[in-house]
This record gives sequence, structure tokens and C-alpha cells, in this order.
Amino acid sequence: MASRYYQEMQESFRSNNKSREFPAHTAKVHSVAWSCDGRRLASGSFDKTASVFVLEKDRLVKENNYRGHSDSVDQLCWHPTNPDLFVTASGDKTIRIWDVRTTKCIATVNTKGGSRPFWRESTRKQLSVIICPLLSGENINICWSPDGQTIAVGNKDDVVTFIDAKTHRSRAEEQFKFEVNEISWNNDNDMFFLTNGNGCINVLSYPELKPIQSINAHPSNCICIKFDPTGKYFATGSADALVSLWNVEELVCVRCFSRLDWPVRTLSFSHDGKMLASASEDHFIDIAEVETGEKLWEVQCDSPTFTVAWHPKRPLLAYACDDKEGKYDNNREAGTVKLFGLPNDS
Repeated sequence: MASRYYQEMQESFRSNNKSREFPAHTAKVHSVAWSCDGRRLASGSFDKTASVFVLEKDRLVKENNYRGHSDSVDQLCWHPTNPDLFVTASGDKTIRIWDVRTTKCIATVNTKGGSRPFWRESTRKQLSVIICPLLSGENINICWSPDGQTIAVGNKDDVVTFIDAKTHRSRAEEQFKFEVNEISWNNDNDMFFLTNGNGCINVLSYPELKPIQSINAHPSNCICIKFDPTGKYFATGSADALVSLWNVEELVCVRCFSRLDWPVRTLSFSHDGKMLASASEDHFIDIAEVETGEKLWEVQCDSPTFTVAWHPKRPLLAYACDDKEGKYDNNREAGTVKLFGLPNDS
């Protein structure tokens, strides 16, 4: 028998089942995130900018566009307790901290590339491995520690840099020997998690950054990771199209969600920790009830979804897809942000 919560949320989504679009950028949106108070939504785009919207009643009103990066804004996140600060990670090898009260960048921090093996053919017609510094280092992942003191940024060279959020100086820099995907602290701020290209979850102590455990989570690339607000679970998404749910205390898998057919790109827990949204190249977002694994709802999309984010206080889901501007030019990217869960008559 379906839980009371399940029935209530199904009824709510039946009444609020439309998604509304809001123009945000001139190119595809890579990342969306809510401020801790839920008043603002930020988006980062391939067009090198970030945008911030204010949620007014039942619509998003664009507040500002933030310029300064010279390459794509691949991920962003807000300060965990200060609703005025957010940080962006860009392919230009910098992160920028922004304050919505001033609309200006309050800090730009340069991050370094790393060294990674690459192969070339030697004069003996044998393959030999050469270690050399690469000139890449584009930043692709970023997260803010739960205590607000540290920002971690990961780049394409599998270097994770830990930056002091007050002094804007690097506290530590770790070069990993495997493909690092998404990164996150646990809610207690004493462990640091990485998903990797070998299908593993690597758990490090924090701030010591000593290996605690390597969990074989998936048979293929482990792409994304999210912790639920209650601190009970975290979820990972993989190239095997599965989402796995893990008990934080015991580091054991308690449940898998298998309704998607494509690699899972993005995850988000609802504010109460009872719903989990997951998305991929499938043309829908799966919303599951966490405790049962049952499908609670499907949000229909016309194209692959890059990013999803539940509102921190309401059953309201922000997301962005690989949309084209079909009305005017089908080759042009739409750059829109979408909201699911608004009342149908709003």
C-alpha cells in the first residue's frame, strides 16, 4: 500500500504538473542551484555567464547576469548558510565568488592544472607512457563545505583544490590517479567523497584527506553524488543508468533505482529527504520515493537533462535541458531554466 506521503505528493503533482520556462542564457545551461533560503535560483551556462533569478510567488524574475569568466561556467553552488554568496567554476581555470548584494565578483581564484599520463608512439614502434604537465585544467566541479569555510574545485586533470573561503587561498591540492567526477563533503563535514571513472566512490577523511574507503559502487563510470538534507543517505548516479542509494553511517547500498536507460548525469534530494530526482539523456526526469524506491512522478522533457535541483523548502524542481530554440532557429540553443511544481494556473 502506498504511503500517505506518496499519495499526498502524487496529488500535489497532479495539480501542479506543468513545467514553466524562463529565459536565462544565450547557450545551454549546465548548472542550476538554489540559495539556502530558497529565495534565489542561480544558473551557469556555456555562454560564460551566471544568472540569478528571484522566486516571487509562483514565477522566476531575473535579477542579474554575472559576467567575467572567459570560458563556459560548468558548475556553481551557493554558500551553505549565507544566501547572498555563490561560487562558479569555469573552463577558464578560475573560480569566482559573487555577492548578489553588489552584483560584482568579490574574488577570483586561479586553479592549477595537473599531470596526467598520455601515450605516444616511440621510435621503436612501441607504446610508451610519458608523464608531462598538460595545459588543460578546466574546472568542471565545485562544492562548498557544510561549515562554509572551504570551497573544493575539481578539474579535468583530476586535481581537487581546497580553497579557504575567507582568504581565497589554496589550503590543499590533491592530484588523483583516476578520473575524478563529482565531489562532495558529507553533512558532518568530516569526510570528503569523490565519484570516479572506475565506478568507485572514494571516501577521504577531512581535513586530513587520508583514504578511508574505496567502494565498488557501479560496474561503469560513477558520475554524480548527492547527500540528502537529513544526513541519512547519499545517492550516486552512473553510466550504467542506475542510481544507488547508500546509508551514510554504514556505507552500504540499501536500494537501486533503475527506470532510466541512459547514463545518470544529475541528482537532487527534496528538502525533506523523501524524494530523489534523477535525470539523463532520457526524455523524462524520474522522481522516486526514497524509502520505497517507487516511482512517484515523471517530469516529461523534450531533450536530455543536464542539471536538476529541488527547492530547499518546497516541492519545486528547477532543471535545464539541451533545448533548441525551435520557434526561431532550430540550431540555436535555448538557454532556458525550467520549474516543475508551480500551480497550473500561475
